[in-house]
Amino acid sequence: MNVPTLNATPLESIVERILSTRQITRMDQHSLLALGNLTAQEKQLINRVFDRLRMGLLKVVD
Repeated sequence: MNVPTLNATPLESIVERILSTRQITRMDQHSLLALGNLTAQEKQLINRVFDRLRMGLLKVVD
């Protein structure tokens, strides 16, 4: 399991939690989709989550 680093951004912490638990909530999904003005690195993190979601590697929970 990944342990969030002390200097991780809130987005990085959310993505680490999602990937380590293999679960994403609807609230997480909506929050990630609503983000704007993202850096290339932040877009890549979000794409990792949604790629795994599309592949069925993440479970959507409420």
